[in-house]
Parts: sequence; structure tokens; C-alpha cells
Amino acid sequence: MLKEKLELVPHLPGSYQMKDKNGVIIYVGKAKDLKNRLTSYFTGRVTGKTKKLVSEIVDFEYIITSTELESFILELNLIKKYDPKYNILLRDDKSYPYIQYKKDPYPTLKVVRYLHIKKSNGKHLFGPYVNAYAARRMVNLLNRLYPLKKCEGAKKEVCLYYHIHECLGYCVKKIDNNHVDAMEKEILSILNGNDEILINKLMSLIEMHSNNMNYEVALELKQELDNVKIVMERQKVELHDLVNRDVVNYYFENGFISIELFFIRNGKLVGQKNNIMPVSDDYIDDIETYIGQFYSKNEIPKEIITTAELNLEILSNLLNTKVITVTKGSKKKLLDLALDNARISLKNNFETISRQIMRTSGANEELEELLNMKIHRIDSFDNSNLFGSFAVSGMVVYKNGQPSKNDYRKYKVSVDINDDYHTMKEVTYRRYYRALVEESELPELILADGGITQVNAIKETLESLGLDKKIKVCGMVKNDKHRTNDLLDGDTMELIPIDRTSNVFHYLTRIQDEVHRYTINYHRTLRSKGSISSILDNIEGIGEVRKKELIKRFGSVKKMSEATVQEIAEVVPLNVAENICKYLTDFMNK
Repeated sequence: MLKEKLELVPHLPGSYQMKDKNGVIIYVGKAKDLKNRLTSYFTGRVTGKTKKLVSEIVDFEYIITSTELESFILELNLIKKYDPKYNILLRDDKSYPYIQYKKDPYPTLKVVRYLHIKKSNGKHLFGPYVNAYAARRMVNLLNRLYPLKKCEGAKKEVCLYYHIHECLGYCVKKIDNNHVDAMEKEILSILNGNDEILINKLMSLIEMHSNNMNYEVALELKQELDNVKIVMERQKVELHDLVNRDVVNYYFENGFISIELFFIRNGKLVGQKNNIMPVSDDYIDDIETYIGQFYSKNEIPKEIITTAELNLEILSNLLNTKVITVTKGSKKKLLDLALDNARISLKNNFETISRQIMRTSGANEELEELLNMKIHRIDSFDNSNLFGSFAVSGMVVYKNGQPSKNDYRKYKVSVDINDDYHTMKEVTYRRYYRALVEESELPELILADGGITQVNAIKETLESLGLDKKIKVCGMVKNDKHRTNDLLDGDTMELIPIDRTSNVFHYLTRIQDEVHRYTINYHRTLRSKGSISSILDNIEGIGEVRKKELIKRFGSVKKMSEATVQEIAEVVPLNVAENICKYLTDFMNK
């Protein structure tokens, strides 16, 4: 059948989709010549991950496009839609943080993710910061050094920040625009890489606090100064044209590619990222696909420097930016440096990554053999409640042996008694009814954290939705020590014993621990907020608005009881803050 189908494939550009015996799309690729590319899978010599892919191919489809660029765009869209098994390691859902400065209506600094940035005038973005902690640290430092607006919304009176000289009182006072403009000029200069301003300001503050014998504050500022100098040392690689650009290079060996990205902003190397992954098909195609996926989630710079082996024209058109290669000068040195980093990363991490892939994929394969089925996606559910209060469920998702945290879900449930059966029915019905309506991905296997009761509840749900023949259900049964013990087969209702030394045992244990952790954390959060609400109701001066603000700020009674009057006064008036501290002190000491 495949041979006959291959004969009909045209010599045209397009995207192709490989399917397994269940009709599930397991790989999406692109090709300048569909016939040549598809034929190579079945007539050429394949190794490694491609060999494993080919062994599972039962059918394929393809979509012809007018140009290579259209096939590239189509490939990226189909990967996003179907999340194929053999493309998954090329996915990178992470967007990097940026520092955002905004002047109107008040000057503010905050850390934002690129995907969450709303376009508007008067905003300045700086980044990306590979390390989110570094971005937050810089924002906290600048907020400390400059009197920017730090609280949300507009207040009717000045807050604590005003009294400690870290805010100009924007909410209630008319501010001198010249003062704000001068402050803005310094902040933007610092964020653009002028470290001397920051160093001089820190040194003058250290001297002032030392002279005033505020040695603790002076020491804190000295630590911040040392950190700034370390960051400066790391950014000695420099280009002088101040163009925002990225440098991309790779190293290929032993069936793995190591892709290295350098982020250069305002002429300085501000960060790097490395990804190592097994090759699925042609490694050049894999790199191009990775680049396309990465920049769909992150800022596209004015220029990308990469190797001439990639299709520079296609990438330029796809990303709508300049994608070039270089053969000499300081830019070539950066490209070579990226290659060196890619090579070193692969050689240093090859054994670890290989073992990890073997362990996770091996465990998934063991589970497939145990249940006699192919498994790409597993959904796992757990319930949690306290005497029928704050009843919740959680769902975690594993794909090819790895947690897929973007697919995790939390559920509040309407069940008002301690009833696992009806809780599980409600949650799974909501989950899979929505999946059917939205035509989203379904799992091959559902794992319930529990036994017969939970398994029967899920099976009844699937039967009512017509999914009982498409999705298998199993229960992860615990022993009297609350540890994974057996696997309950939902079809036969028989217990399958599992070797405790096997990969599959540790795999199931990880899934069970993860779904329990995820669910119980959500339950604790709700319970904590509920507890806060009930306690705050007893304190004079606390209404619904202030209650919400306090819950948002502190999260739990314990954290609020540990806060100072001044910290609580950042949220509510000082007299109310004093009432809260007194009440909670008495409450916690009972």
C-alpha cells in the first residue's frame, strides 16, 4: 500500500504527516521535493530515532504547497496543532522574560513575558533575560534606587513606599515632570547597558549609609554592587553597532544535535540558550524547524547570524527579519564561539542525556509492552478534599515518558461530600466533553490515582461520551504505606504486579507522585485562601475589597502572621494593619 501511494507523490514542495496503526499523526515534516523526501524513508538507510519512527509508520498524508516557505509555515502550524510524538523534543514552549519600562500614567518597571506584552506607545522593552531571577533582581534593585510607582492602581493616600522615599506619591501628588524625565533617562541608560551610572549610584549610596552608620543597608548595597560587576564581566563580548541580534549555531554528532543561541542586545552578549536533542529526520530540517518554533514564542531581533548550511532566504521570509551568515570579523568570531559552546555542551552532556532518554523512553516502552498497546499520551487524575470542603481534582499529562506541564489542569468540583466516585465522574466528563467539542488531543491511557471505584467512574464517563473503545483506563493502586504497588487493568479488573526494580515501576511512581503533588498543592491553596477569608471576617476594618488585596498579597494566614505592621500597611491603612497584627498574634498563640 505504501509503495503504491509513494508512486503517486509529486515532485513538489509541501508538508507531510506520518501516521501509526491507530491513525495518529506521529511526525510532521516539510520538503522541497515531497516525492524524494518520502521515498527516502522507505528505501534509504535509516538509523537512530528515524529508524524507530519508520518502524511505526503505517500510513502518510501530504499537503502540496506553492513554495518552500508555505511548506515551512504549514509544518509549524501542524506541529502546533497535532503535537506529534516524534516532533515533541523540538518543541520549546518557554518564552523569555523582559524588563518593561512604562512612563504613562506613572513610571513603572516590571518583568513581563514576551507573549504577554500588550503593544502600546510609551513602553520600552529590554531583554531577553534567560535567567528570570536576574531580571527580577534588576527590577527590584532599580525600584529600590529610583522612586518609581510600585503599587497597583490609584490610592487615596500615600503608602509606605512614599514614607521610606521609594515613591514620589504619584497617586495623590502632582509630580515634577522634569524630575521624572531625568530619572527615566538614567533608568533607560542603565537598561541599555550603561553600567557606570548604576555603579556610581550604588557607590554613592554605600558611602552615604556608611557615613550615617547604617552598616546593614550599606552591606546589602555592596552585595548588589558586586553582583553588577560580575554580570559586567560576563558581558565582555561586545559589538559596537548596538544592533539587537541573535547568533545561532549547532554541532551534530552521534545522532544528536546541539543548538546554541546567543542573545546580543545593544552590542552586548546578555545571555545564551542551549538545546540538545536526538535527530528525527534530516538534522538541517530539524534545526530550521526549531528556529521557526523558537521565534514563534520569543522576540525576533533585527538580525540573526547563523551558518550558511541553513536556508537563509526561507528563514528570512518566515521570520520577516534579516537572517545572514558571516565569514570574517567580530561577528564570525561570535558564530564560531556559538559552535564551540554547542560542541562542548553536547560532549559534556551526551552521556547524561542519552541515559535520560533511554530511561524515559524505555519506561514508556515497558508500559506499552505490559498493556499491549502504543502509548504517546497519558492523562492522570487525583482528587483531594477536607471533609467534603474545598473539593478539587488535578490532571497531569505525560507525553513519551516526559511531563507536559502546559497540559496540566486544575478543577474545582461541585461534589459537597467525601465522594471520590462522583468527583472523578464530574471531572473526567468535563475534561473529555470539552476535548471532543474542541477536537483537542486525547490520551491513549488514563491513569487514576486509586482503585476500582475511581476506574469504574472514569469508564462510565468514557462510555457515556463514546470514548470507551478509544481510551484505556488503569488504576495506580497503593499499598498500606501509601506507595505504588500494583496496576489495575480497567478492562479485566485484574491487578497487574509490577517489578519494583523495573523502569516502568519508577515511571508509574513518578506519575502518581506528580499528580498527587499537583492536586494537593491546589487544594492547600484554596483551603488557605478560604481560611484567610473566614479569619479576616472577624477583624474590624476589613471588607471584601481589602480581604481580596490581603489574600493576593500574602496568600496564607501563616505568612500574614509573620509579616510586620509596615508590610501589611502596604496593603491597608496603618490602623487596620495594627488590628490585623494584634488579632493574628492572639489567634496564632491560642
